[in-house]
Amino acid sequence: MKSLYSALVLGALAFAPMNASGHDLGFSGLLGGVQELDPITLASGKPMIEKPYELESGKYYRLEIIADGSAEIAISGAEFFRNVWVNEVVINDIEVRPLGIDSLEFDDEGTAEISFVTIRPGTFILRIPGTTGKSQQAIFNVK
Repeated sequence: MKSLYSALVLGALAFAPMNASGHDLGFSGLLGGVQELDPITLASGKPMIEKPYELESGKYYRLEIIADGSAEIAISGAEFFRNVWVNEVVINDIEVRPLGIDSLEFDDEGTAEISFVTIRPGTFILRIPGTTGKSQQAIFNVK
């Protein structure tokens, strides 16, 4: 029985992905850790981010969205949320593990932290609904 277990484990490890340096990153390739992204800031009349995010498909990321309370502001991006796997959204130390998200709305100042894995390459946008200005959106280029 022990040898069967060993054979199954060794067989599974043969399919574990390697990174460019040849290091085993685990079965899902996510054991390399979470990458912290620069936060998105929601403030009346101020840009959300300084530059577009450059991400890799299949990597694990954490993003803070910070509202300063200067206005009631939402952020939406159905296409972004449908092309990532959201692990959790943390609001006031409450962890939510959603099946899907379309938008987040901040009625007052506060912070939401989203951890996610990028699934599909492409360009995806989170924006303040009803706005068209480039400073009122966050662009995610996933390669």
